[in-house]
Amino acid sequence: MRIICIISVISLFLHTTPLFAGDELMDSARTATIEFLMENAISRGLIAGSVIVIGNREGILYSAARGRLSTAADSPSLTERTIFDIASLTKVFATTPAIMKLLDEGRITLTDPLTRWFPELEGTGREDVTILNLLTHTSGFNDVSFGTDEPLRTAIRKIATQKNWKAPGDRFHYADINFILLGELVRRASGLTLDRFCDKEFYAPLGMNDTQFLPPRELAPRIAPTLGPRNELTSGTVQDENARFLGGVAGHAGLFSSAADLARFSRMVLNGGVLDGRYIFPERVVTQMTAPYFCSSGHVVRALGWDILSPYSAPKGNFFSEMSFGHTGYSGSSVWIDPKRDLFVILLTTRLDYHDKRQFNRLRSDISTLAVAVFSPSGKRHAKAETPQLP
Repeated sequence: MRIICIISVISLFLHTTPLFAGDELMDSARTATIEFLMENAISRGLIAGSVIVIGNREGILYSAARGRLSTAADSPSLTERTIFDIASLTKVFATTPAIMKLLDEGRITLTDPLTRWFPELEGTGREDVTILNLLTHTSGFNDVSFGTDEPLRTAIRKIATQKNWKAPGDRFHYADINFILLGELVRRASGLTLDRFCDKEFYAPLGMNDTQFLPPRELAPRIAPTLGPRNELTSGTVQDENARFLGGVAGHAGLFSSAADLARFSRMVLNGGVLDGRYIFPERVVTQMTAPYFCSSGHVVRALGWDILSPYSAPKGNFFSEMSFGHTGYSGSSVWIDPKRDLFVILLTTRLDYHDKRQFNRLRSDISTLAVAVFSPSGKRHAKAETPQLP
């Protein structure tokens, strides 16, 4: 009976606002509910721990951490500075901004054919694929597997000969290979590997000292473990197999970071490319990066690298605006940013259950819904508009 009552209370907070409750009391109840959701996910074995940071362009509005680095009783507690393998968030915190920097400098264009940078694809029928197609997952490519023997060359050879390849531009199909190619494109266009380029252009200027590929062994005590191929927990080695084959630096996965660092990057985005006097992008580049570029019958909307509306948009929750954007990561990471509401939500977890996707996405969605209801004035108005009328 107690469990049923708790679930009912959570449902009330997520979807309605009592008519006579004070705003301060309601906000306190909602933030308590965020913490309960985290603790409940730990008790059910969905995650071993999590860190949540909610903020706006000015700074951090709320943060909470639950759980420890490992199951050992003396293991350190998770904090905002705990380092996580952020998986596919690599696509939007490394590869996408690197591509945008090259676009702004005129080194590449969105309409560049892929064969300009990958001449090995000439004569394969892939000449119509562009950088824009890669950024929006509309290249028609399907993911491929490859081993340690010349992994990149193997991947390129496999996509050049895919029999089930579809023409670019007419459908959305999320595939890591798009960003594996973009990560290599950064190296070919700039002369720097993706990790060195991003550290020089973004992480060092923004003071993102926890953010890096290939974290050194001495950082292992601060790194949250991920579940390995044999269900073992490992720290400091990228979970994604193809990223490991590529040496740990790849366009689709491999980046490690903390919630505090990702918050600084998110604030820079909300501030139009500037943070604490450090100029990263012109505002027009941020606008270009986060504007919708691909729409498919209203069911899928993608920005450059970023997700706006798709089957992967669980972190959008109920109240984030149509201008919002974000991304998820297989390891249990997610971010959602809303320039209209001036708000972002970062969720980093030590994910244990990779099978119950429905419950995990529900966790992402509920946390975002509560975050907007508490910390965005327009979100509060939206929540109040859903209040049921008393008879």
